Amino acid sequence: MAEKPQPVQVLYCGVCGLPAEYCEFGPDFEKCKPWLIQNAPDLYPDLLKGAGAGDADKVSDQLQSTSISSDGSSKPKEEVKRLPGGKIKKKEKQEVIIEKVTRNKRKCITTVKGLDLFGIKLNDASKKLGKKFATGASVVKGPTEKEQIDVQGDIAYDIVEFITDTWPDVPESAIFFIEDGKKVSAS
Repeated sequence: MAEKPQPVQVLYCGVCGLPAEYCEFGPDFEKCKPWLIQNAPDLYPDLLKGAGAGDADKVSDQLQSTSISSDGSSKPKEEVKRLPGGKIKKKEKQEVIIEKVTRNKRKCITTVKGLDLFGIKLNDASKKLGKKFATGASVVKGPTEKEQIDVQGDIAYDIVEFITDTWPDVPESAIFFIEDGKKVSAS
């Protein structure tokens, strides 16, 4: 009888989390190099030629010294979301944008964007808006594939007071109108 095949042991990078063979294709290869020199020197022999053994120890000591200490004296670095390909995702500003769109000459739709950035569930918010203003309100995907609330009717200026009263987490300074393509503060 043949022997059972044994599982393959994979070494994962301690910096980027990819298998060590794929670090060179990841977004943080420069940060991975010291870890690879110390833990997987046989995978990338070119790295050993460029850096001596003493350099690897120095770099590993620097990495350990820059870690966040438990006393809180060093500032924690801001988390940056990286997308595939090394692109950096920007953190969105916490602001609510209210826009009035006219359709069929006389009918208006008021669009509210950005409530979800304050931790508000859009379905609950649309129900409250619909009840308060006695109109239809629904959650729809906007042109940028982000969800927004569409409320029937021209309630752009009444909605600011309602938002600040209903959700105290949303400051009035974070609410803006879009008028004639320009962003205008609500306060």
